[in-house]
Amino acid sequence: MTRSRLAPSPTGALHLGNARTFLLTWLHVRAVSGTLLLRIDDLDGPRVKTGAAVQALDDLRRLGLDWDEAPGVLVQSERAAVYDAAAQRLVDSGLAYPCVCTRTEVESAASAPHGAEGPRYPGTCRGRWSSLDDAKRDTARPAALRFATTPGAVPFDDALFGAQAFDPAAETGDFVIRKSNGTAAYQLATVVDDAASGVDLVIRGADLLPSTSRQILLQRALGLPTPAHLHLPLVVGPDGRRLAKRHGDTSIRTLLASGWTPDALVGWLAWSAGLAEPGARIQPRDLIPRYNPANLSRDAVVVDASALGPRG
Repeated sequence: MTRSRLAPSPTGALHLGNARTFLLTWLHVRAVSGTLLLRIDDLDGPRVKTGAAVQALDDLRRLGLDWDEAPGVLVQSERAAVYDAAAQRLVDSGLAYPCVCTRTEVESAASAPHGAEGPRYPGTCRGRWSSLDDAKRDTARPAALRFATTPGAVPFDDALFGAQAFDPAAETGDFVIRKSNGTAAYQLATVVDDAASGVDLVIRGADLLPSTSRQILLQRALGLPTPAHLHLPLVVGPDGRRLAKRHGDTSIRTLLASGWTPDALVGWLAWSAGLAEPGARIQPRDLIPRYNPANLSRDAVVVDASALGPRG
């Protein structure tokens, strides 16, 4: 039976792009009578907004999206000990090491042009210390942990985008798995949590395609299974960049307050995925018979927030 998850991050309000991904995730799992879990990705400390997690769950419910209660909501900020243990296993096996480099130092020392996720780490601290304590004693700096990548493409198949392959060693270099403040980084936390929850299908935005190869390396190193993947095209602004404040307010809360009804919003999201006619008003459950992943488009959805307007 398919097991997947919704994983809202409370760093801001749920917007059209998030809602579209969550709706299609919900449809994919419900169409095959699978299990849909809920996880709160709240590790990005300074960016986490008070009350945003509660609001995101309320927005999902208002749109008619639910999740299965067992084994309960997983909250990443409550799982530090689990992530620390996984990180230590990688250190003990020689696959991760302390790094005291600041972002500025990485940028100035990078041997490759900056990509979408920043500069490639040149390996400055690899092999210098065997423990975080040693690194801090020698430098008086808090150390992060980086995963030691090996050269070569890491291929995988995506249910929508087909055969994919990324080379983490060439694209990002050794990547952070534990930040210098002691918080687990996204790559490690999501790998550990998906395995712990028995997730066998990860559905998320296409901007995370490159992350998949890094996560596969971590899964191999930790002896964890690699789930199947379905990456969905993003909702972007007229400039082709993923939705953000610069594109105007496309949050679900604001749209509902402006006169949109939940069924009209679901209708818009369904229309954007080719599941409904323009202007449709519909409940998610009524879309289940229409859903076919083979018919999903790989193209990004362009939305102009100023053209949305209120809809009663």
